[in-house]
Amino acid sequence: MFFEGSEKKVEVITAAEAGSLRSRGKEFWSGVVAKAQAEILTTLSNDYCDAYLLSESSLFVWEDRFLMLTCGTTTLADAFLYFLEHVADEHILFASFQRKNEYQSHLQKTSFQEDMDRIQSELKGTAFLLGSLDSHHNYIFHLDRPYQPAANDQTSELLMYHIKGEGAQYLRGEGQTIEGIRKLLRLDEILPGFELSDWLFEPFGYSLNAIKGDRYATFHITPQEESSYVSFETNLNLEDTAILEKLLEALRPGSWDLIGFNAPAPLRENGEFSCLTECLLPLKCGYDMSFNHYQHKEQRSVQAVELTG
Repeated sequence: MFFEGSEKKVEVITAAEAGSLRSRGKEFWSGVVAKAQAEILTTLSNDYCDAYLLSESSLFVWEDRFLMLTCGTTTLADAFLYFLEHVADEHILFASFQRKNEYQSHLQKTSFQEDMDRIQSELKGTAFLLGSLDSHHNYIFHLDRPYQPAANDQTSELLMYHIKGEGAQYLRGEGQTIEGIRKLLRLDEILPGFELSDWLFEPFGYSLNAIKGDRYATFHITPQEESSYVSFETNLNLEDTAILEKLLEALRPGSWDLIGFNAPAPLRENGEFSCLTECLLPLKCGYDMSFNHYQHKEQRSVQAVELTG
């Protein structure tokens, strides 16, 4: 059973003149989500943020910004364009559209180039590819407009592939529970005090939204053995924490990407893994984007396959 876990992501920051994004209400955001061919499963709110768990990933809405992640064969560019129909161009301070290369890109309804061309018809911007074209890489398009983010405005994305070990077997097996997955991910340690909303899919697959004040975190797990993909994203400062190390220990990926926006890459090479690709790209929109691709030493060994004549 194949499912494309690799995600697309849009993030928008608006001026005060655009009004409160939260006040647009669940009905509006359900319409945005529907354009991506997804639906809202649960809602989690506090004084700062509304976190919507989707049938394909997540949507977070603050007063002046939103970010949305979708996986599978969703059409996130359609959702982005629908949102742009409802906000004046001059009220958009920042906008970006990211897309991870897929395991089976031929199954997607559009390519990144096609998405970018359509978005460019509404917003003029710049696009980049970070990583190796013949390996894991990430595309980003951003509004080509000066913007100065706040000092604590940072984002870290950990994208893991080829998970293995007891944790991976549990995520692929029968009898798994939300409580069991929370324990596996050590959520009480890495996200203390966060409110949680999560969903266990059939026959397997897991999503979680977490919020605490204006901080957020989200997990999405596609554990299929031949195409496993796990994403973790947060605006927490990870530099002085062991969050990344604990997740790598729990899921034992063969390789992974660490993407940061105004965030350091705190993982240091050791005897167990090495950094194969690294890139630091200062974006004209005020963020420094970093891309680092790591590989575990066990991933270097492959088995030869005997060919018959």
